[in-house]
Amino acid sequence: MIIHSVFDAAFAPYGKVLGGYDTAALTDTLKAVTPVPDGVDYVPSQPELEALPIAGQFASNAYGGMPIQLGWCNGHNTRLNCLEYHRDSELNIGAQDFILLVAKEDDMVDGRLDTAKVKAFRAPAGAVVEVYATTLHYAPCSAAPGAGFQVVIALPRGTNGPKPAITPLNGEDETLWACNKWLLAHADSSEAAQGAPVRLDGINVDIAADL
Repeated sequence: MIIHSVFDAAFAPYGKVLGGYDTAALTDTLKAVTPVPDGVDYVPSQPELEALPIAGQFASNAYGGMPIQLGWCNGHNTRLNCLEYHRDSELNIGAQDFILLVAKEDDMVDGRLDTAKVKAFRAPAGAVVEVYATTLHYAPCSAAPGAGFQVVIALPRGTNGPKPAITPLNGEDETLWACNKWLLAHADSSEAAQGAPVRLDGINVDIAADL
């Protein structure tokens, strides 16, 4: 797989890099207070990150005054496993370089996605990367063999919290996995083993050989 840059024109359908933010204190705090597991861990809300001035800037500027949460996704990973989407943009800021595996919601056919549609983009440490609401994405990937990653995840508050109790009205409702989180799992993923809806067809993309 070709690994593009988030600064390339090819990233425009999926998101953009937001300028003007000083992320040094954010990434320093992320490195100081969060672990780098062998697998992948996600925490929706981290108080030490939300106490920083940049949290207010993200809420006011990037989200236009909406209440947000700053959490993190850290670890070691080279596989796709799943794709998710929200009803809003997500911000990703890495303490180290990381790679995003993404596709577009309009690439889906009848609620399913062929993983041949997935693209890879490298984000440099400290950049504020906006991932659009219509972009399918999931856990970051390592940017070098054996490397770990620590990535701040900004989302509207409550996202990835408990799934609301609903009666499914359509096929999309069947993929609602948590609050503001629609999930498409690959059959090979641990999420599928936990009951997540299998909606990814093709190979479970692994970029280990491309790093």
